Amino acid sequence: MKDILIIGGGIAGVSAAAALAPYAKVTLLEAETALGTHTSGRSAAMYLADFGNAPVRALNHASYDGLKHVLTPRGMLLVGRDEDEAGFREECAGFGMAEITLSEAMERLPILRPEKVAFAAARDDVFDLDTDRLLQGYAKTARQNGAEIIGNARVESIARRGQGWAVTTGAGVFQAAILVNAAGAWADGVAQMAGVAPLGIQPYRRSMARLPAPKGLDVRLWPFTISVGERWYAKPDAGSWLVSPADEDRAEPHDAWPDDMVLAEGLARYEEMVTAPVTRLQSSWAGLRSFAPDHSLVIGRDKAEPSFFWLAGQGGYGFQSAPAASRLLADLVMGRAPEMEADVVAALDPARF
Repeated sequence: MKDILIIGGGIAGVSAAAALAPYAKVTLLEAETALGTHTSGRSAAMYLADFGNAPVRALNHASYDGLKHVLTPRGMLLVGRDEDEAGFREECAGFGMAEITLSEAMERLPILRPEKVAFAAARDDVFDLDTDRLLQGYAKTARQNGAEIIGNARVESIARRGQGWAVTTGAGVFQAAILVNAAGAWADGVAQMAGVAPLGIQPYRRSMARLPAPKGLDVRLWPFTISVGERWYAKPDAGSWLVSPADEDRAEPHDAWPDDMVLAEGLARYEEMVTAPVTRLQSSWAGLRSFAPDHSLVIGRDKAEPSFFWLAGQGGYGFQSAPAASRLLADLVMGRAPEMEADVVAALDPARF
């Protein structure tokens, strides 16, 4: 049986542990006390199959059956101003949405400002995704199949030892023949520790503000709403209203926090298109979305180091692609023919860089 070390306790690492544990001796190392502390714990928590580029969409669609138990219908609304017409047409087609009238849009989201919203489109098969349930479900599956999940195990160094790897952490030294890099924003840093060439995985900050329900209205059935050009997006959450400035600012790997000016500017863009001014924030936070240079995930064996596997570059698609991404990773680690189409596997292969 293969010994496998997975570095990273976000959705990538935990889903990989669940996929690999029935076939290997798996140990997952997480730097923090709890799983999903960083990006995975700060997700917008949506499933939109036609989101991302072609390889990402292939993963999204292939993940649907593995996500059905954690999905709740939400619906999606795209809104644009007069000056957004070209972008609206492009995004409406790209998202597979149907154009609707302003009246129909306001039935779905009654706070829209009619003098500012010139275009609207809708799609019903967009879902809230219960990220905690999915993450904890994978963790339970991994443990039931013998995986060991170790917290407070921040990686301090990685060295070659015999035919495998020795990873020194705050919780001790762990050894295995195979190393899986599922470290999110820290993925390139983990590779460098291991003497493996980084791939250019770049973290970007994404912020979120939690607002009281606008005008005290019942927001529970409001759709996930996004502006053309992703100038902002919003969605209901536990009776409150989440608004993101959709920022994508380059950052170093760290425990991210929102920038007040970025939030203020994003909320101003949002207020331009709604009739409910933002009077106070209940809370705010930020996470890091990490992308490879081509914005596709990186899944597979390192081109120069055959016992080092990548599961990184999830960007904003980590949860909705997790079932298919972890299944592909497990196929590749275990030497099985992947279920995923060959062209998609090639588009995700680290060897493309």
